[in-house]
Amino acid sequence: MFIIVRLNHGEHRFRDLRTSQSVAFRELFVSGLAVVFVSAALVVNFALLVAVAAGKLARLEGATYPAAVMRSATAFAAVLTLAATVTGALSAILK
Repeated sequence: MFIIVRLNHGEHRFRDLRTSQSVAFRELFVSGLAVVFVSAALVVNFALLVAVAAGKLARLEGATYPAAVMRSATAFAAVLTLAATVTGALSAILK
């Protein structure tokens, strides 16, 4: 994955925008480890969102707090399990 940034990022002024200067760009290499960490954080955030929604829906349904927390934990674990299963299946297919 590559991110393109300007070499002189943040150094322009409004009067410089009127001139037609060539802009130099360079590529920044984003390591595979960074992609893995960002993907893992995204999956955990999605799992937390699903868990909160499941707990809220359980409370609106009239469940007690311990029952709502158990439903929330079950939903969190289910999302993480599904993500791990999909990752395993994709890695087996792409190898």
